[in-house]
Amino acid sequence: MNANVNERLQFFAKLYNVDQNPEVGMWLLYLTVLALSIVVFKLGFSRRLPLLKAAVVYIFLALGCTVLSFFAVFLPITEGLVIAAIILIVYKIRLYQSKKEEQQG
Repeated sequence: MNANVNERLQFFAKLYNVDQNPEVGMWLLYLTVLALSIVVFKLGFSRRLPLLKAAVVYIFLALGCTVLSFFAVFLPITEGLVIAAIILIVYKIRLYQSKKEEQQG
């Protein structure tokens, strides 16, 4: 049965050995999901907020990532966040280059 579970694990869950060391593996998976969620939020959706409002947003983001980290064991949540972060980084770079060209030309 353990082999069946190991086959169903996603890349980051396998990387962090969630099946062999669940306590450390889940914490590492949670921190990865949280970090990637913060990156995606900052690149795609973030606006400048007052400190207290920003703290509330990040608290709820951290709480939501708790649920996402449990889903990320068997579903490609973390992998999707990596792809979203890459797409948003490319978009921001292209946007920066476009604005730079407009100012020069």
